[in-house]
Amino acid sequence: MNETIIKNICLELNIKEYQVKNTLNLLAEGATIPFIARYRKEATGALDENEINKINEVYTYQVNLLKRKEDVIRLIDEKGLLTEELKTSILNAEKLVDVEDLYRPFKEKKKTKATEAIKLGLEPLAKEIFRENKNILEIAQKFVNDQVPNVDFALEQACFIVAENISDNAYYRKYIRSYLYKNGILKSSKKKNAIDETGTYEIYYNYEIKVSWVKPHQLLALNRGEKEGVLKVDIIAETEKIESFLENKLIHKNNPESTKLLKASIKDALKRLILPSVEREIRADLTEKAEEQAIKNFGINLKNLLMQPPMKSKTVLGFDPAFRTGCKLAVISPTGTLLHIDVIYPHEPKNDVEGAKKKLLELIDKYNIDIIAIGNGTASRESEAFVASVIKEAKKEVSYIIVNEAGASVYSASKLAQEEFPNLHVEERSAVSIARRLIDPLSELVKIDPKSIGVGMYQHDVTPKKLDSELEFVVSTAVNQVGVNVNTASRELLSYVSGLNKKTIDKLLDYKEKKGSILTRSELSKVFSDKVYEQAIGFLRIPEGSNILDKTSIHPESYNIAKELLKKYNLTTEDIGTEKIKETLKDIDMDELSKELNTDNYTLEDIIKSFISPLRDPRDELAAPILKSDILTIDDLSIGMELEGTVRNVIDFGAFIDIGLKNDALVHISEITDKYIKHPSEVLSVGDIVKCHILDIDKAKKRVSLTLKSK
Repeated sequence: MNETIIKNICLELNIKEYQVKNTLNLLAEGATIPFIARYRKEATGALDENEINKINEVYTYQVNLLKRKEDVIRLIDEKGLLTEELKTSILNAEKLVDVEDLYRPFKEKKKTKATEAIKLGLEPLAKEIFRENKNILEIAQKFVNDQVPNVDFALEQACFIVAENISDNAYYRKYIRSYLYKNGILKSSKKKNAIDETGTYEIYYNYEIKVSWVKPHQLLALNRGEKEGVLKVDIIAETEKIESFLENKLIHKNNPESTKLLKASIKDALKRLILPSVEREIRADLTEKAEEQAIKNFGINLKNLLMQPPMKSKTVLGFDPAFRTGCKLAVISPTGTLLHIDVIYPHEPKNDVEGAKKKLLELIDKYNIDIIAIGNGTASRESEAFVASVIKEAKKEVSYIIVNEAGASVYSASKLAQEEFPNLHVEERSAVSIARRLIDPLSELVKIDPKSIGVGMYQHDVTPKKLDSELEFVVSTAVNQVGVNVNTASRELLSYVSGLNKKTIDKLLDYKEKKGSILTRSELSKVFSDKVYEQAIGFLRIPEGSNILDKTSIHPESYNIAKELLKKYNLTTEDIGTEKIKETLKDIDMDELSKELNTDNYTLEDIIKSFISPLRDPRDELAAPILKSDILTIDDLSIGMELEGTVRNVIDFGAFIDIGLKNDALVHISEITDKYIKHPSEVLSVGDIVKCHILDIDKAKKRVSLTLKSK
């Protein structure tokens, strides 16, 4: 474990050395990030999953950077060109690009103008140009031969060597890169004869922005437009200052001929070698940062989606809207079991409103349906109006909700869906998915490729491997924070549980099939290896098991401590989850008790929380989805009312947002944010879900104005 790297991580992440060391040791021992975050808080100082993941990422990067430094030092040393000063510079480099800059002069080069000039024996002449020899014309004459026909040719070729040497200078490149970052302009224009039928890139047809000001979404849009052949994108800058900088560094004598040659070499080095290369590096760096931001936002949105509170103990009717093919219905029990499949035709072209109404009321009555989950696809608004009118005539109270059905069609056509429901059509499986993602969003959404869930931005423009890695981490974090019922969890859900892989999941499912159901966690010690059992068991719950501790997030390694705690306060397992245990343990001295029980405060605190709420689910602490019983009209609105809406269109002066009315509401650019923005697209994208407040209502024109500013 490299001490220098660890100190650098501490500084970068603002955490203590013991936290980094202990985290890295646990990871090296095969512990998973969810396990460390949940059950090794005393070792890490209660670092969360994101912090542990960041330590792992930064350490891996630093180790790889150090390895590259060592390789570069070795390669230069093999050429006999390594100096102590160069070695120190390489070891002190903080970024890979700086290491590569230092290595550049020593790299084996492919065929270039400079390498060809060197083959002609003109390298000594190039050195004399650098030395600003006042007799440079006379010296050049000495190099004239069969291959070098005259002095002008000799000097021209020698200047190619000078230009490449200037380009290879790490100090110059670093200055120029920094200059372009601070002063460069990212400029885009529409390519001649380019086709952009929908005007997707219209705002970038003649667009300029400082390199240091470009936003991640702008950069990714420019990249996509360039990739699709619509846009031409360049970094431009006034090169006079760069030329002046290089001239000050290289020209020290007033020799007209050598000065002329050096100035020409500087211009050539900049135009042909340095600026194109540095521009590529800057574009790559900007893209990497933009990708990081886009991936991070995708991860945050996905986590929020996965952690939506489940609708517990509710029978749900999944309603997949459509016109011609009819609306598919799926009745799902509170445990996710399919009870009934049907289809109705309340819309065009059949318009069988009465028949659809009769069937829907029959299903509500027969299956005691609590909520109707309507997909937000084609015919969603018409279906909402139909459902809202029908449930008014139901014998019991029924609510409905519009559910984001993104990815439902992907799941419906998947091999998994075919295995789950071999006798259903694709659209019927989609109705099942819509209902289930309301009953338990996490369990249902893990079956779908996260990229298909529709909560990201520019996910097709980022590096797939990086995106997949982040989304897998996000899903894994969510699954392990919630925990899974070992007897009901699908293979897909189990695949995200800490420590489990395909082989161990196969063993678990085979064991469960033979046994019928698993009654205790201890049974699984025979199924898993010691390490897998340690890493996974705390996240596998048995709500119907014989040992009440198996229902909780308490790890079996802490069962003895849990039992000692109960014994100390004359409590029994029957008291777990009752008001009695909550009252008994509310004012205890944690420090004193942890010493007495020979444990740490973190473990003790988790045990007490599990005693008070044995089936606690972090999702229960979040606001539940808003259920509706009627469609929203403009008469229902009032100034200041808070609503959730979906961004439908982004234009120069604002954005139109769907808040459930027939017509979308407008948020003006001045009401999007307190910060100054040039265009709404800097903040909003089509498809964004936003919280908004009613700013103004014009009933005569049926217009509603919104604000997104925090109240």
